[in-house]
Amino acid sequence: SVITNNTKTFEIIMLRSATNNIYKVCKQSAFTRNFGTAEKKGSILSAWEKSCYHELDFTINEEATVYEAVERFAAYDIGALVATNTKGELTGVISERDYVKKVALLGKVSKDTKVKDIATRKANVITASADESIESSMEKMMTKSIRHLPIVDGEKLVGIVSIKDLIKEVKADREKTIKDLSEMALGKGGATF
Repeated sequence: SVITNNTKTFEIIMLRSATNNIYKVCKQSAFTRNFGTAEKKGSILSAWEKSCYHELDFTINEEATVYEAVERFAAYDIGALVATNTKGELTGVISERDYVKKVALLGKVSKDTKVKDIATRKANVITASADESIESSMEKMMTKSIRHLPIVDGEKLVGIVSIKDLIKEVKADREKTIKDLSEMALGKGGATF
């Protein structure tokens, strides 16, 4: 019983000491409560570079058939493609949802239906700018209930990310923050915020 109480007392003292160390370091370095990098440094491009979309042609010509788009969805295990014109300019986005709602449920034939006939048109496509933060991009996606977000630099199409790509980036950021805070609390230093 005395040993158990001594152990608990020791743990409380160590926890207080660690908390004080974190407080001192935070105060000395003008540290804010905005831990992590996703909000401060992470851009949508960093998420895109780690995305499966980065390694493949994520565009499809708007004149292609929906069947061709569905083949690519299945082959690459993706849920959307950016529809483009012959100049490679963004004209819309076609997703698995578009196929289900606008082809399959209506009894249309995917081999006879053009991408441009069912894709969300450019005027209604929500995009992210190349310098946009992950947090801002996620907010757009959540607000508009979309799962894919094309990335543009001015009028130029740069890439596309899924909500899953952004969640992975935020998760990795949070894990790094926890690791850094733990090291700081244990006096190992080296934390970079």
